[in-house]
Amino acid sequence: MTTTRTATSRNAGIGGDLTVSRIGYGTMRLSDTPDIPPTEAIVWRPPTPRADAITILRHAVERGVQLIDTADAYALGGSEELIAEALHPYRDGVVIATKIGMTRPSPAEWVPVGHPAYLRQQAELSLRRLKVERIDLLQLHRIDSEVPLADQIGALSQLQQEGKVRHIGLSEVTVDQLREALQVAPIASVQNWYNLAHREHEAVVDFTAERGIAFLPFFPIAIGSHVTNDSPVAKIASEIGVTPAQTALAWLLHRSPNIVPIPGTTSPKHLDENLGALDIALTDEQIARLDAIAEQAEPGV
Repeated sequence: MTTTRTATSRNAGIGGDLTVSRIGYGTMRLSDTPDIPPTEAIVWRPPTPRADAITILRHAVERGVQLIDTADAYALGGSEELIAEALHPYRDGVVIATKIGMTRPSPAEWVPVGHPAYLRQQAELSLRRLKVERIDLLQLHRIDSEVPLADQIGALSQLQQEGKVRHIGLSEVTVDQLREALQVAPIASVQNWYNLAHREHEAVVDFTAERGIAFLPFFPIAIGSHVTNDSPVAKIASEIGVTPAQTALAWLLHRSPNIVPIPGTTSPKHLDENLGALDIALTDEQIARLDAIAEQAEPGV
């Protein structure tokens, strides 16, 4: 007997008091380099034309997207300013997540800086650019190996105690790093590179699921050979009458109920297609075929 099932829920919790639709929107693609692969993006200047970026942000919210993810390093703060221009005052239920702790000395460099004073300064700048008094979800963009993790999480915790941050998140962390961070403060989310093709964080997915921590996979749609016409993803997509990208997102939604993918796109059509993954049902046999796809890859930004 073949069992067909949809994702367990269309919504997921963040931090115990926020609920969002399980497909968010990542703004990394809203930069001066929209036409190259996201893993190669420079993300150095605000987008041109700016009006198109504002349009897609507003379209996302109109279509029910509730989690908008950005970072102070995207376009040197320009992404946060763009979000505020497009969406402020923010609609009830919309969660704005940003990241701090990554510097951009040049277009080709992403350098973690976890000094507590720097993190607190960057949070203040994010508050100003986003036009909010409290950031819903403030994430440490990367752990700085030169600074004790307890000091980095402690800086975010201090901001939380001051009422400037609602919840704390981490990005590109291992289970051991997450355990260490949890000794300092509650962690509401983890944002790691994870998709059908890149599975090095399977243990993190399981660890977060067990503890009610949201897992926000960035670059959630497998690219390259995994979406060619003769790939397992494309074949399953053809079987159910959807796109390979929708199939990849549907697999993530089935993988664990705490997963909230944050695909980015500059196209309203593609955004609508991504949201359609919420309604896709997969059979157990199809899920098993998709589970069999895996390869290692280097962590991205």
